[in-house]
Amino acid sequence: MPTALALSPHLDDAAFSCGGTLARLAASGWRVVVATLFTASVPDPSGFALACQLDKGLGPEVDYMALRRDEDAAAMRALGAEPAWMQFREAPHRGYDSAPALFAGVRDEDGIVDDLAPALSALLAEHRPDLVLAPQCIGGHADHVQAVRAFDRAGWAGPTLWWRDFPYVVRDASPREPLRERMATLPEREVALSPSEAEAKRQACLAYVSQLGFQFGGAEGLERRLAAAGGAECFRVTGNVAGF
Repeated sequence: MPTALALSPHLDDAAFSCGGTLARLAASGWRVVVATLFTASVPDPSGFALACQLDKGLGPEVDYMALRRDEDAAAMRALGAEPAWMQFREAPHRGYDSAPALFAGVRDEDGIVDDLAPALSALLAEHRPDLVLAPQCIGGHADHVQAVRAFDRAGWAGPTLWWRDFPYVVRDASPREPLRERMATLPEREVALSPSEAEAKRQACLAYVSQLGFQFGGAEGLERRLAAAGGAECFRVTGNVAGF
């Protein structure tokens, strides 16, 4: 059985960006593992990190990341995928102190790649994937950029599908694209989703209940954003990607 490994910075990125493709792979007999990198629970959050959960109606006593991991487990069931949760802290716990700071470039003091890269090397060695899926970093979120930097350092040379980061691709007419020049040299592939694949993606995205209001203004907003994507998922491609 071939294995596909998706490297999702956050608990929702892979489902939002390539959930239909993951559902297709799973339905075609692939083992699909979605490894989310930044999922660590942090006791007693403060500052901007605390604000990120308070503005979703979640008090400081709530283990926000545990709640999100539960949502991710439900999303993966909808896609037919296996969740794997790596215990690294999200950017608000690493000195990014505002929403604009998340998208203003990687802080010089953010050394997460030094720890993340060997963990990704171990993950790749454990799962021995036939295909990796990873973000193009559209939007420029620091966690996405650091995820790709760590992935590069891990030395993967096999087939890779680079997804277009949703919802940034439909939220902003001109989102930041720190990897634009690199991605522009790679061939494109569009995956037109079948109705069942689109529905699996929809159900997976709806599982991230804590994010729907913040990201989309609610479930109806998510539905509109998914419709704007036109029932297709677009990738840049490294290597020979075939078999699904």
